[in-house]
Amino acid sequence: MKNPIPVYDLKTFTPAADAGRECLVEVFDGRRPSRAPFPHRHDFFEVLLLHQGSGTHTIDFRLYDIRPPCVFFLSPGQVHTLSPSADVAGFLFLFTAGFYLVDKPDANRLFDLPFFYNLEGESRPLYLQSDTQLEPLRQLFEIAVREYDAAHGEAAEVLRPALDLLLALCKRLYPAQPPEAQKTKGRLLVKRFMQAVEAHYLDCKSVKDFAGQLSVTPNHLNETVKACTGRTASDLIKDKVMLEIKRSLLYTDHTVSEIAYRFGFTDQSYFSKYFRGREGVSPQVYRERAIKSS
Repeated sequence: MKNPIPVYDLKTFTPAADAGRECLVEVFDGRRPSRAPFPHRHDFFEVLLLHQGSGTHTIDFRLYDIRPPCVFFLSPGQVHTLSPSADVAGFLFLFTAGFYLVDKPDANRLFDLPFFYNLEGESRPLYLQSDTQLEPLRQLFEIAVREYDAAHGEAAEVLRPALDLLLALCKRLYPAQPPEAQKTKGRLLVKRFMQAVEAHYLDCKSVKDFAGQLSVTPNHLNETVKACTGRTASDLIKDKVMLEIKRSLLYTDHTVSEIAYRFGFTDQSYFSKYFRGREGVSPQVYRERAIKSS
């Protein structure tokens, strides 16, 4: 029987000797043991640099090619399945928000990075165009791996600056957002809203609920989200709920009625009508087609 998509914390991926550490840096290749079955999601951030290999990386139903050199980014809560070739090679940096922000005066620093909680709802990898772009990133990873493996008491004093430089360089190289998105005020509010929706989509259903969490008015939240994304705050909440419904249909054995109940639909016929209105097919047909094509 399929279980709900698991959410893993950093302890799942760190060796027993590293328990309690808020980051993990390691070489990523075909010899690396798989510590969690796919698909899964994390409650931490991930940066994966690949300089060799091929394959695909599916993130929230979007399929991306592994075309080295490239960098993949994952925000907490995203469901992914990595399908690399046997000769894949690169580096992996996993870290909690607390690890990154502990010495930052700006608590919203992570939201300023375009590849985390992307406003366009995508997780596009960074495809590097030359060795000149790759080498500084590779060198930073090599330093971080050595420092992590040495397990010095002061390792964090090296790992945090290395992560800072890594993310800053990736931000500089990452495809530019549309000019209107860059200039629009309120991007940080929208990213905070997206993070809140990720964490509370089951117990908060209205724009008013999330506005209260964010200490703004519902009108201000709606106007800001609309200015940044072209869509309303209610649209983004519904999109998140629909994404989770589709995940449940594809990755669990729960019946349609069980899934409907989990997401607050007491009437299965209304749930089916609602789903068909957004996806064009019934939940059961969607499940059958998705399983056939997977």
